[in-house]
Amino acid sequence: MKLAVIILTHNEERHIEACIRSASFADEILVIDDDSTDHTTELARAAGARVISHPLAGDFAGQRNFALTQTDADWVLYVDADERVNEGTEAEMRRVMAENARAVYEIKRINVAFGQRMYYGGHRPDYPRRFFPRDAVRWEGLVHERTVSDLPVRRLKGSLLHYTYTDWDRYFQKFNQYTTLMAERQYADGKRASFLKILLDPPFAFFRFYILQRGFLDGRLGFILAMTHGFYTMVKYIKLHYMETDSDSLTSFRSA
Repeated sequence: MKLAVIILTHNEERHIEACIRSASFADEILVIDDDSTDHTTELARAAGARVISHPLAGDFAGQRNFALTQTDADWVLYVDADERVNEGTEAEMRRVMAENARAVYEIKRINVAFGQRMYYGGHRPDYPRRFFPRDAVRWEGLVHERTVSDLPVRRLKGSLLHYTYTDWDRYFQKFNQYTTLMAERQYADGKRASFLKILLDPPFAFFRFYILQRGFLDGRLGFILAMTHGFYTMVKYIKLHYMETDSDSLTSFRSA
């Protein structure tokens, strides 16, 4: 049984070497690069990965599905460039592969924001589905892509460390990118944002993050991230609202 670790990248020169080192146990490391303009691809090749350039075009699920066509491995593990595979994970995956225990496996991901491990709030540990037989899964979704499979879902022992945010410039770049993509996806799904939604949803998003999910237990950073999460919610709905109004204006102009 052959195992491939798949990494999607775009300008990840700060992370790619450490990511590849943590996955060096794999039979193949495949990097699918979205037209990076830094040294990501050179560093990845030097670290032993096979690199294929393929434009993302805003479709994360499409990029992940493309990756599945570029390897003949029996099993695949998806790892983002800002993630690291913790020790002990390889042994569990090899056991699953040896038993041919076909399933879609969740793996615990511990988020590290600005150097701090987060255990509560919206950045508490989560369990993404990342390890599975290559021929049994496809991906769907524009932004928060998800796996689709007929196989059962099980949980894998082991974990990933996710260095989700390391500096505020990068944080707000992703903030802008993801709020736009989320607004576009909701608009395409026929959803709309009233002013009342813009007014009420952001405070509730903060309350859920900080109080219901106990983000206050992560200290000062827990409060800051809860506040920015509320702002994220507001910006997403503002963009969605103006997609609708701009579309209405364009329709009126064309019919005039």
